[in-house]
Amino acid sequence: MIRTRALALYGLPVVIGVGPNWTIAAMASCEPGRGGVRAVGSDPEAVAAFLHPRPVGELHGIGRAQEQTLTTYGVHTIGLLANLPEVTVQRVLGGKAGRLLSERARGIDRRRVVPAELPHSAAAQRRFPTDTLGPELVRSALLSLAVELGERLRSRRQSARAVTLTVTFADRTQIHRSRQLPGGPSAHTDDLRDVAYEMHQTLGLQRARVRAVALRCEQLVDAAGVAEQLSFDPVREHRLRAEQAVDALNSRFGSGTVGPAASYLRAG
Repeated sequence: MIRTRALALYGLPVVIGVGPNWTIAAMASCEPGRGGVRAVGSDPEAVAAFLHPRPVGELHGIGRAQEQTLTTYGVHTIGLLANLPEVTVQRVLGGKAGRLLSERARGIDRRRVVPAELPHSAAAQRRFPTDTLGPELVRSALLSLAVELGERLRSRRQSARAVTLTVTFADRTQIHRSRQLPGGPSAHTDDLRDVAYEMHQTLGLQRARVRAVALRCEQLVDAAGVAEQLSFDPVREHRLRAEQAVDALNSRFGSGTVGPAASYLRAG
């Protein structure tokens, strides 16, 4: 599924290696097979069968100079390296490097596999086809930015504490404004839109030609740790329920399939 989506959305061929640790998975990804995926079992026999016949230069993390040193001593395969005493490998390659490569040749990799840390900010920009004086185009662009960033944050299960607006003028000068979200961290489109509209209004750009606008959501936090305050405003509650439905449709049919009509004005 990952390979198919990457190819369909971005035109990128992706190969996948699966193994009990980083070393095995990285090496498996170098020979993915016809299906683009190569999986190596976690039992010692499967790991040895995968590693030992390979040239020592294919061992994950080995350098060119280390490979040449080992082959000079007749160690041409990973299996031969795995069968050498660790102290011998350390004597040849050095203490830390020798221990590391000796362990990897035996299928041992002590590095922990942890999920990638989520970003601390998210940004998006809209550049107009021509410099514009039209406030309706600027507001449409700001709305589309709030829609895009809100959807991105909700998909990551993050919320933003602050938003920064950047306006680029025809002479390429820029102006920046930042605001804390008044109701606390949020990823709701309405909250991001309102603070973006407020910052834009305070600039008073009646006669300024605008070339581009950008929004950056900052001080991102885990949405699971954000208290969702009860609202007694039925209009807001209805909009939040509509937002969930829109997210579900965009998740199924592609981002941007459904959104506010005003966000689809011509802003490139």
